[in-house]
Amino acid sequence: MSSASSSKKSPDLKRTLQAAIGKASAAYPSPPRALAEPPAGSGLKPVMGDGGLPYLGNTLQMLADPLAVSMRRFEEYGPVSWSGSLGMNLVTLVGPEAIECAWMNREKAFSSEQGWEPMIGPFFRRGIMLMDFDEHMHHRRILQQAFTPARLKGYLGRMTPHIEKTLSNWEVGPDFRMYSRTKDLTLSLATEVFVGAELNEADTHRLESAFEAAVRGGQAIIRKDVKVGTWARGLRGREALQEYFRSEIPKRRTTEADDLFSVLCHSQSDEGHMFSDEDIVNHMIFVMMAAHDTSTIALSMLAYFLGKHPEWQERLRAESLALGKENLDYEDVDKLPSLDLAFKETLRINAPVGMLFRKTIVDTDILGHYVPAGTLLAIHPWATMLRKEWWPNPTHWDPERFSAERREDKVHRFAWAPFGGGAHKCIGLYFGGMEVKSIMHQMLQRFEWTVPADYRPVLTYGTGPTPADGLPINLRHRRV
Repeated sequence: MSSASSSKKSPDLKRTLQAAIGKASAAYPSPPRALAEPPAGSGLKPVMGDGGLPYLGNTLQMLADPLAVSMRRFEEYGPVSWSGSLGMNLVTLVGPEAIECAWMNREKAFSSEQGWEPMIGPFFRRGIMLMDFDEHMHHRRILQQAFTPARLKGYLGRMTPHIEKTLSNWEVGPDFRMYSRTKDLTLSLATEVFVGAELNEADTHRLESAFEAAVRGGQAIIRKDVKVGTWARGLRGREALQEYFRSEIPKRRTTEADDLFSVLCHSQSDEGHMFSDEDIVNHMIFVMMAAHDTSTIALSMLAYFLGKHPEWQERLRAESLALGKENLDYEDVDKLPSLDLAFKETLRINAPVGMLFRKTIVDTDILGHYVPAGTLLAIHPWATMLRKEWWPNPTHWDPERFSAERREDKVHRFAWAPFGGGAHKCIGLYFGGMEVKSIMHQMLQRFEWTVPADYRPVLTYGTGPTPADGLPINLRHRRV
């Protein structure tokens, strides 16, 4: 079984949440009912579900285990269901057909900006994911200039020596916290590759702390600026990032460099349109979050699965050694087919972005279910990628399912969708793959590692399923 199916919260927290849920559910039973009655004569079906507790809705269950809740609701209500959460009605979509409706958005019925606003808006407002329709496409065309092959090659050139230096300083041992150390590495890489400034240690720490606070702000339960707590720290982090990037823009406008910040200061569309100063600030804050958080989860969990499956670790190592290069050049990123299989399977079984959000801006339907305007949607690719309806033996980590002979992902275009889809498909997906593969290529040549056969990461949930225990592995230098 994989971590996705058998992971758990810390026992004390899990028991506390389960006890609270049990007592509250008994006091406030919430039988299934329709979200809204479809218009007469429309032929549409209602979305079924339940409101849960007053105001809280089903938030406690989601905190305890969001994957299990989504799986259970799929089995009870089907691919389109609703629940209450923090005073809102939340429609959850599971299954490739359902998420295709939202991502392709053919009738322009769903707003990404309004969907993300209550989740992360105060911290990442006006980022590319929080824009809609023509404005989104306008910004995306300019931003795409920062992710061309030539630009990616430059970013890799900046990353490689930083990765080398960091890995050479890793202290091996039986309790090496892979997630924690990966997080440190990817955050420092984001500062190096995206910001590119020569910061002193204190300024680097200040910038990284502000960024980390903004990322965590969206996970707050109390969503008010009460001057203390996760939400307030996130707002202060956002303010510090804004101040830094604004102060640096004039200098970046007048010089050329290959870091992302400098590139955005000079990027323009085919029509000659450039970003304003505020655009640059907003995109920098968002892109740093998107690149850092997802790469950290993907790389650390890939290391976990390779520790659980030593035959795959040896297969990947042999492939990297056969390449004959200590570091990957840009042209080498797609020359490690086994690493690509393992990477894809890790993204499937432990999706770095568990849910994505939209909001209906008109009355619409999803798979024949009536969804009124003003409804928040939770799109669940993680649950989709772990359903037996589309994946044989779905909780088993099996990279060969992506091999040319099997291609289990071809059952539906959105059966495997860790990077989203449609107009908002992740603009940095190739950068993320390049970063993870470059680090893993160096790790495989330097180290060997194992995890106990009965170990499963203790997961918490932010942008995706995150190892709360730091992901301990037994890391040692490779015997040559």
